[in-house]
Amino acid sequence: MPAEPRKPVEVKLLTGGQGPRPKRPQGPGRVTLVGAGPGDPELLTLKAVRALGTADVVLFDDLIGDGILDFVHRKARCLAVGKRGGRASCKQGDIEDLMVQFARAGKHVVRLKSGDPMIFGRAGEEIERLRREGIAVEVVPGITAALAMAASLGLSLTHRDHARSVRFITGHSRHGTLPDDLDWRNLADPATTLVIYMGGRTAPDLAARLVGGGLDPATPAVAVRALGRAAERHWRGPLAQLPAGVGLLGLEEPLLIAIGTALQAAGKAEDAAPIVQYFNQNIRYSG
Repeated sequence: MPAEPRKPVEVKLLTGGQGPRPKRPQGPGRVTLVGAGPGDPELLTLKAVRALGTADVVLFDDLIGDGILDFVHRKARCLAVGKRGGRASCKQGDIEDLMVQFARAGKHVVRLKSGDPMIFGRAGEEIERLRREGIAVEVVPGITAALAMAASLGLSLTHRDHARSVRFITGHSRHGTLPDDLDWRNLADPATTLVIYMGGRTAPDLAARLVGGGLDPATPAVAVRALGRAAERHWRGPLAQLPAGVGLLGLEEPLLIAIGTALQAAGKAEDAAPIVQYFNQNIRYSG
C-alpha cells in the first residue's frame, strides 16, 4: 500500500551554519541540483559547498548526512522534502512546485539530494520541469551510493580477472516491485558486477530471477544498510542466501546490494561464512 503523502517541513538551523552570505548579482532565480554523496560532509565537492553557501532556499532529502547543512548560511530557508520507500513522503510534484515558486521569486534554490542527483535521483523529471518553466538549472554531481559502498568495504566493482563492466539497476519500480522490463538473462552475466539500488524489499524475487537467468547461486553478494551513516551495517554471502542476509539487516533503513564475482577478490581475506558487520563487530551465522 502506498505511503501517505506528507508536506514539506521547514527546518531552522539551530547550530552551525555559515555566516553572512556572499553577495551575488541581482537577477532571475535559479536552481542547483546538488549531490550530497553518502553522508560524510568531507566527501562533498568544493562546488557543492559553494552552492550551499550561496543558497537562499535549500530543499533537502531525509538521507542527508549530519553536518552537511552546516555549510548553509544561517539566513537560508531549509525545507525537508524527503522521500522514503514505505514511509510518508512528499509528492514529487509538490517538490517541483516549490522549486519553481522560489526560483520565480528570484531565489537561488538548492535541491540537495543524497548520493548523485543523476543516479536514481529523479533529476531528469526535475530538470524537465524547470526547463519547461524557463528556469535556469545546474547540476553539481555527488558520490553515488555504489561508489561509496565500494570505498567503505574496500572492494573494487571491476577486476581484470572477474568483471569488465558494472551495471546500476533499480530494485523498486513505481509499483513497489521489480521493474517488469529488465532482461534477467542479460543481467545474469558472470563478468558483470550488478549494483541494485532500493532492492531490500524485492531481494527474494531479485535473487530468484538472477538464478533463473543463469547466474550461479554461489555468486558473491554484499548488502549494506544505512550506507555512510552511524547505523551502517554490512552482510556478505552467496547470492542464494541474499534474502536471509537482507532479513538480518532489516528494512528500516535504505539498503544497497552488489552481486558479482569481482566481490570474491575482496572477500578472500575473510572467513567463508556469511557475515553481518555491526560497526566494528562481525557476527557470523551458519547458512
